[in-house]
Amino acid sequence: MAQAYMYDAVRTPFGKIGGSLSGHRPDDLAAHVVKELVRRAPGLEAGAAEGDIDEVVFGNANGAGEENRNVARMATLLAGLPTSIPGTTVNRLCGSSLDAAISASRQIEVGEADLVLVGGVESMSRAPWVLPKTERPFPMANLELANTTLGWRLVNPAMPAEWTVSLGEATERLREKHGISRAAQDEFAARSHRLAARAWDEGRYDNLVVPVAAATKRGSDVVRDETVRPDSTPETLAGLRTVFRSEGGTVTAGNASPMNDGASAAWLGSEAAAGVLGRDPIAKIIGRGTSANDPQYFGEAPVEAADLAVRRAGLSWGDIAAVELNEAFAAQAIACIEQWQARGLASAEVVNAWGGAIAIGHPLGASGLRVLGTLARRLETSGERYGVAALCIGVGQGIAVVIENVNAK
Repeated sequence: MAQAYMYDAVRTPFGKIGGSLSGHRPDDLAAHVVKELVRRAPGLEAGAAEGDIDEVVFGNANGAGEENRNVARMATLLAGLPTSIPGTTVNRLCGSSLDAAISASRQIEVGEADLVLVGGVESMSRAPWVLPKTERPFPMANLELANTTLGWRLVNPAMPAEWTVSLGEATERLREKHGISRAAQDEFAARSHRLAARAWDEGRYDNLVVPVAAATKRGSDVVRDETVRPDSTPETLAGLRTVFRSEGGTVTAGNASPMNDGASAAWLGSEAAAGVLGRDPIAKIIGRGTSANDPQYFGEAPVEAADLAVRRAGLSWGDIAAVELNEAFAAQAIACIEQWQARGLASAEVVNAWGGAIAIGHPLGASGLRVLGTLARRLETSGERYGVAALCIGVGQGIAVVIENVNAK
């Protein structure tokens, strides 16, 4: 079988909900990273030609607003690429764009494609309210709009109640299961902000993040993630009120990821793609895994997904030098890291060394490729060989990919 390589990865800065990116449609954000990937490929600098790109695969979680009707295809057309390039959009909620990368890597390995553009996008600011159709015409009762920004909506009443609790309440149950304190969560959240701010200051994201022009004449171009707070400390975070439980709760807006807007993308290809792109690969995909558990414990599902991906790569946790784990909640991330350490991961310090989603943000469909792209660049910078990218997924799923730095020392 062919090998699947990553050649480049980019993303927009992640904007806060209602922030500087809220004036941009999600399909425009997706087209922006598509155009940037093409611009950074010397072999495509005159514009992608017929037959250069075999497929475009994008991840998106909501799909209820302006990104509906296959945002992968819309982004390709808006970016000015040939109309002959097919596109598909996948939805595995928070893991959608990592699932897009998995789908593309399989196409490459079985010889169905040599070059695939993968991506993910979400505008949580612009996610619409929806009004369900009524079961009979002309009802006399009031109708209620559903907010599509986050979480379950229009829940089937046949679902057991314990499965449909909010993501925050599910995290409270997970931290009770693993004995994770409020103080540990706030310390973890402060670390995320501290490391993200340091990574930005050190230029770690310069090659990963493409600025986005202001949506209005009065606005400023967006060049950095909007939700990084360098002054966050465990002490300041300890003063925030809990959100999901008024009595005995620990989850706050400070130790959970914010809601965001953003897009991410990457080139995946076979060895032959190097000639098309005019650039060398930076990493090779060598393991993939997905898992599922009870929906209320969705936060620890990445444990088994990553275990499976590591085994399929022929490795053990002792071989893993870097981990990028999406920080949906501090308690969720801590629960995963502690279990991986028990299975041989060398140190918690190898996880999210350039900050995580609590600071950077979590635009659902874009986060999978954010963690994968960051992981590849971390390994490139350190010269280490193997890394894991993983995300938890609402409704009780996990997803993970193992990559190898092709230029490891």
